[in-house]
Amino acid sequence: MSYQVDALNAAHLELQGGNGAELRRPFDPTAHDLESTFRLTRFADLKGRGCKVPQEVLGKLVAALQQDYSLQDQDAQFMNMAIPRIGIGLDCSVIPLRHGGLCLVQTTDFFYPIVDDPYMMGKIACANVLSDLYAMGVTDCDNMLMLLAVSTKMTEKERDVVVPLIMRGFKDSALEAGTTVTGGQSVVNPWCTIGGVASTICQPNEYIVPDNAVVGDVLVLTKPLGTQVAVNAHQWLDQPERWNRIKLVVSEEDVRKAYHRAMNSMARLNRTAARLMHKYNAHGATDITGFGLLGHAQTLASHQKKDVSFVIHNLPVIAKMAAVAKACGNMFQLLQGHSAETSGGLLICLPREQAAAYCKDIEKQEGYQAWIIGIVEKGNKTARIIDKPRVIEVPAKD
Repeated sequence: MSYQVDALNAAHLELQGGNGAELRRPFDPTAHDLESTFRLTRFADLKGRGCKVPQEVLGKLVAALQQDYSLQDQDAQFMNMAIPRIGIGLDCSVIPLRHGGLCLVQTTDFFYPIVDDPYMMGKIACANVLSDLYAMGVTDCDNMLMLLAVSTKMTEKERDVVVPLIMRGFKDSALEAGTTVTGGQSVVNPWCTIGGVASTICQPNEYIVPDNAVVGDVLVLTKPLGTQVAVNAHQWLDQPERWNRIKLVVSEEDVRKAYHRAMNSMARLNRTAARLMHKYNAHGATDITGFGLLGHAQTLASHQKKDVSFVIHNLPVIAKMAAVAKACGNMFQLLQGHSAETSGGLLICLPREQAAAYCKDIEKQEGYQAWIIGIVEKGNKTARIIDKPRVIEVPAKD
């Protein structure tokens, strides 16, 4: 069942008065004649990017694809072999086209609701899809498709309010990225899901192959950690048994601030971060999502050409979320680098002499900090977090 994005959005904007302004206010279910207890996150039993197949299992599952992919390369008669072909295991596929000097960079992603504001959920989903392109240093996306599953558990009223808001958020984020949503696929499903496909055609100098880290580089992270902790803590405000576990280390106001910081962080595009990768001669990057900081750092390290390893010393975390994670008995494993993130920042390998300027530049352009969190040293293509990393408390922005 396909859909026409513009038609649904036009109908919804007319319903809202035509200018879409109401869509940008915090979502109030009662303003749409829904029950005050409506929660988008109840339409899936897992949240956000915390639903991924375990990394070691995934590696085994895609092994056959990697083998077929390698065999196909041997018979690629039409490929311009000067352009590297990148596929399984990295953020995007990069495929040389039969038209000389050009390649297709493409990615897809989807996940379950992680916040209760449908419009923001759409923005987060779109930003998360685009982030894979940005991790490759690609700053311009030529086209997007939207993938949407509408929960069979939704009432007709809930569907008619929520789905257009999700689609509007997705489309607005795409427009912010300078691209458009031209179609996609929608289905009904017990769980609500939202995601998409991002594609672009580019020349080799428009992307950065993430395999050139050298000893002496430093690791920069462009968004704080702790999004999974923040959204869970926010949901626990309505669950006394769980709230009682954390109320001694955090106030309700702290949780609400952390939730909004997380929501805005997840919805923020990594486009500026990607653009500055070129300016400051980045040697490679990845985006931090469902496998957590350490999982993605390990994947990036394993793809380096040189014998290097990553060592992480600093963990920028949304304010109070490290304490919340600890109070939960370490169920998130936040300080061990295993806590899932959704639409997280870029982890970038930068020359030591360029890193401070990169961080200063991105803060000047976006108003948000980036942090030097570790180093690249001689090693065997692994990544680790030191035993007692320094936790940097990242406050909510006013």
